[in-house]
Amino acid sequence: MKIGETIQVAFGSLRANRLRSALTVLGIVIGIFSIISVSTVIAMLQRSIEDGVSDLSKNTFQVQKWPAIHTGRISEKIWNRQDITIDHFNQLRARLPEAKYMAAQMWRGGQKVKSEWVSTNPNISIGGITPEAVPTSAWEIGEGRNINQNDLDYATKVCLLGDELAQKLFKSINPIGQEVRVAGMRLKVVGVFAPRGQLFGESRDNFMAVPLTTFQNEYGKYRRSIDIVIMSHGKQDYNDTIEATIGALRAIRRVPANEDNDFEIVSNESLISQLNSMTQGIKVGSVVVALIALLAAGVGIMNIMLVSVTERTREIGIRKALGAKRRTILLQFLIEAITLCQFGGIIGIIFGVLTGNLVGMQLNAPPIFPMDWIIAGIMMCVFVGVIFGTGPAYKAARLDPIEALRYE
Repeated sequence: MKIGETIQVAFGSLRANRLRSALTVLGIVIGIFSIISVSTVIAMLQRSIEDGVSDLSKNTFQVQKWPAIHTGRISEKIWNRQDITIDHFNQLRARLPEAKYMAAQMWRGGQKVKSEWVSTNPNISIGGITPEAVPTSAWEIGEGRNINQNDLDYATKVCLLGDELAQKLFKSINPIGQEVRVAGMRLKVVGVFAPRGQLFGESRDNFMAVPLTTFQNEYGKYRRSIDIVIMSHGKQDYNDTIEATIGALRAIRRVPANEDNDFEIVSNESLISQLNSMTQGIKVGSVVVALIALLAAGVGIMNIMLVSVTERTREIGIRKALGAKRRTILLQFLIEAITLCQFGGIIGIIFGVLTGNLVGMQLNAPPIFPMDWIIAGIMMCVFVGVIFGTGPAYKAARLDPIEALRYE
């Protein structure tokens, strides 16, 4: 028989036993659905996270006191690390001429900003920055100017506004040259950042930046450690710049040779790697659930194929009497088992992708079509069909045609 005719016979067998086939296929659907839906949500979140960590420019890394991602309680050793200070930053800049840009920054959230006409909710982030923070953070100045060295040296009362914050405070008025108030400070707006859009449904334009020295005068008692952001000239010297930074900063902070770094190096790659390791357990869990469901479905498929062989014993006998070879009968029943699995797999993939994208969209993650996991799901279905369909197919192929024709 041709492959197409064999598949038609398989679907005919499915239609002849709809309830039994549906219950058998259900296990395949559940297994593939679970792994595809979970994988789709994880892939959507990872893409959003990758877009978010791209706030650091290419070939850029950050030096900070605390780990970027940590679970549980911070160890006493990490808790007792010395702060990264402006003096450390200035010394590092003098020792690292190979860096393209080096910026320092500090942040504080939950601030209320006022203009002459409008007051915001206390949900604004304010950052103290050096001028180089604009290129290292992949920001662009949409209007006005950047903070300059003079602002830094004299702790001038000037600020840059995120695009959304500027629109909230001034609406149709040009914000450049206007005054805002935050935490008792009166600041002159000298620039507005170009819009950057949203991440996980949260705006990335609802913030403001001031000179680092101005920030420290107001908030220094709350946060004393700064973050240092460094950009290399290109990919070719990126790793060398990281190594030079570690060596120079260990010397500046007098870290003994036999001790670990008392600071963290954070890059886009390290963040993504940590996030991947955090989601690895969820992926493994979904695969285990899927394998259990597929195992149960495989047993069901073996059962239905054995019943099918018994019900179609006379049909097998007639085909053998007409010249059908063992491998033809074997292939026919094996294709029927694989068809059953693929039918359930396709349903599971469709519902898994749809459900995963719906859940991901609730988290404001962009939709995705996880082709790698879809291919893996299809291969799993083929594997289950072959493993659990071989026994019944082999039994059908070995039937004696004379005994099969006598079967009632």
